[in-house]
Amino acid sequence: MEAPKLLLLFLLIRCDLFIGKSLGDGVTPQEAKELRDEVREMFYHAFNGYMDHAFPRDELRPLSCGGEDTLGGYALTLIDSLDTLALLGDKERFTASVEWIGKNLRFDINKTVSIFETTIRVLGGLISAHLIASDHNTGMRIPSYDDELLHLAEDLARRMLPAFDTPTGIPFGSVNLLHGVDEHESKITSTAGGGTLTLEFGILSRLTNDPIFEQVAKNAVRGLWARRSKINLVGAHIDVFSGDWTQKDAGIGTSIDSFYEYLLKAYLLFGDEEYLFIFQEAYKAAMKYLFNDPWYVEVNMNSAALVWPLFNSLQAFWPGLQVLAGDIEPAIRTHAAFFSVWRRYGFTPEGFNLATLSVQQGQKSYPLRPELIESTYWLYKATRDPRYLDAGRDMLASLQYGARCTCGYCHISDVEFHKQEDHMESFFLAETVKYLWLLFDLAAGPDNLVENGPYKYIFSTEGHLLPATPQISLVREHCSYFGAYCRNSNLRLKTHSHESAETNSSGSQTRPADSSFLSRSSYQSSSPVSGLKGLCPGLTHGQRFGISFMTPVDPSSEDEQSSQRETTEIQSHSVVLISNPNPEVSLSGSHNDHENDPAHAPQEESPSSKQRR
Repeated sequence: MEAPKLLLLFLLIRCDLFIGKSLGDGVTPQEAKELRDEVREMFYHAFNGYMDHAFPRDELRPLSCGGEDTLGGYALTLIDSLDTLALLGDKERFTASVEWIGKNLRFDINKTVSIFETTIRVLGGLISAHLIASDHNTGMRIPSYDDELLHLAEDLARRMLPAFDTPTGIPFGSVNLLHGVDEHESKITSTAGGGTLTLEFGILSRLTNDPIFEQVAKNAVRGLWARRSKINLVGAHIDVFSGDWTQKDAGIGTSIDSFYEYLLKAYLLFGDEEYLFIFQEAYKAAMKYLFNDPWYVEVNMNSAALVWPLFNSLQAFWPGLQVLAGDIEPAIRTHAAFFSVWRRYGFTPEGFNLATLSVQQGQKSYPLRPELIESTYWLYKATRDPRYLDAGRDMLASLQYGARCTCGYCHISDVEFHKQEDHMESFFLAETVKYLWLLFDLAAGPDNLVENGPYKYIFSTEGHLLPATPQISLVREHCSYFGAYCRNSNLRLKTHSHESAETNSSGSQTRPADSSFLSRSSYQSSSPVSGLKGLCPGLTHGQRFGISFMTPVDPSSEDEQSSQRETTEIQSHSVVLISNPNPEVSLSGSHNDHENDPAHAPQEESPSSKQRR
């Protein structure tokens, strides 16, 4: 396709006739309360269906009212639902669920599991529930609770550590919980699979005073970023031994999405400026080479040549991430474009072809994904624009009339004909319902742990609640990214009289942040943990720490730059805004031979995992 025709195509896609349709009548405060209650009933219809017909198997078969083991055979949906129960204020079921898991769940099983899925669903679910159940300030503390979920989380994470023993530090995609990495395990993993571990592993290090978990997760991010292209793009799949990219398509969706997400969120939660620097560089590149206003496309990571003009449903998280980054205007336009696809079909298909303006062949399903609802929540929280309540109402209606079935909510195997499929992912209860409920509760007058609780929360990519408690967020690294190590003089623990100890409702004090964690950790050095080959010997110093393509910077200006970054941090409606980069946006007129070749069109992969890899 010639460049002028391509430009005309994108202008056509942008036209207001397609993305600017008027929304429904405004949602009143009373209707917001009714919609919130409807979402609560939606949750319990699905949760009770799982508990009655599938528990303790992993997931529900909502049409046949049965169960199936899809990840490890350890009550996956219950673990994934724990903090949603707490968010809804259901202390009775939250307590019963935590107690059952503490008594019955074990990970010394001969199961090979996904590192990515196990981390975000199981490890994240256990950590989030532990932080809620052990803290008076949440209003959901369980008196008999004795850190059982934390012990399980630590045991699970240690069983995953063998996957990180690679020359690049990027982990294998799977590990056997009993025997470690199989000798025939594939060496190919996705960028998201290796770069979406920092929140869960980082929090676990702070809770257990063992730095190894955070160290291996950070080494994985460094291993990926060190192999970026000269234009700061990363590919979709990489060989964890050689470090060679096996799929060089760069995008913000499938196989890459949460890599971007965790760079920003790791900075927001931990205050580690290394993550912020990488995010800023990666975000600028994404907006320059991937953004074709208001859509995003996939390009070759080296040349920026267009690979395929396709909207895939996992891209829909991006406007929400832009809200957290403070870049709201493009987020509004992109959300409008993405939502227009939902309105057209009643759901978002896994793939929507921007060249033909139709569902991509082989990608017609909607597996109850939360990403568009998530972005709708964040945009409403940032702007209070009622159009996002209207959008939420439309999406709720689609789920109720198109996906609701006998014992829960069904996958939609074809969005054009609304054909139901007998499967319900655990993330439907962990994310999809959670973000819908938060949206309408915010409009009705919030009364929940996130909006009215004692902490600010970061949501994991699975929607788990991760609080910025002193123990988690006040252990600041203050690393010089260009120096790639921490000096003792720069390592400090910020404490204030009201933060040095947490006071519960009864007036007693809980344990403050443990300063011994600083001395026990390896935060004063970026060298890999002994026995883990996190830094490939074949790389230069610059490549090891992700600065091989950076212009040399005068060290004397680093403190000034860091100070300038910190002064841009403001708040608006509880949304953290760190920057407004307003990057240059360009439309590449070049493309490769794959563009019009149906053989190279993205094909639908199994929807059994949230992050298709």
